[in-house]
Amino acid sequence: MQTSDRPSTLLPLSRTASVSRTTGETDVQVTVNLDGTGQCTAKTGIPFLDHMLHQIASHGLIDLDVRATGDLEIDDHHTNEDVGITLGMALGKALSDRKGIVRFGHFVAPLDEALIQVALDFSGRPHLSYGLTLPTHRVGTYDTQLVREFFVAVVNHAQLTLHIRQLDGINSHHIIEATFKAFARSLRMAVEVDPRRAHTIPSSKGVL
Repeated sequence: MQTSDRPSTLLPLSRTASVSRTTGETDVQVTVNLDGTGQCTAKTGIPFLDHMLHQIASHGLIDLDVRATGDLEIDDHHTNEDVGITLGMALGKALSDRKGIVRFGHFVAPLDEALIQVALDFSGRPHLSYGLTLPTHRVGTYDTQLVREFFVAVVNHAQLTLHIRQLDGINSHHIIEATFKAFARSLRMAVEVDPRRAHTIPSSKGVL
């Protein structure tokens, strides 16, 4: 049988990371496996945020374990933001030097009347362009202003460029959930290993 000199795998040995972050307001632990199957444990004390984290794991095909305690007696802001920060840190740590990844991702996700476009780039340059218009201030008990704060936190700490565009939608729940699904599919595309790049940095500069 003819053998090949090609490596048996193009993936690094492990693309997993665990990050713990404790402040005077919150205590957050996140574990991520970029080459998972969509398994998710999310216990943040914010039910709607837990639901959205499940969307990231399921549609991004990453394994995600998020556990947080925070000053929810004040409001959800600190916990929501700090989960985003810690998730962003874990994504960045799991990607390491970002060798071999596709780097860019994009997806348009429909959810009933809502249609959301997401494009992202693990560029090393944090930037968020946020184009959602949410018609209500709350979904259940969740303050819809916190959607932007979550993505600001992820972007800054994963060091990625993220554009979110609302193409249609009148229901806040549908708009937000479609956003997280589009983000998840874009994330999945971006962190996939490009077999033509193998173990090289996906940048003409040689660094991200």
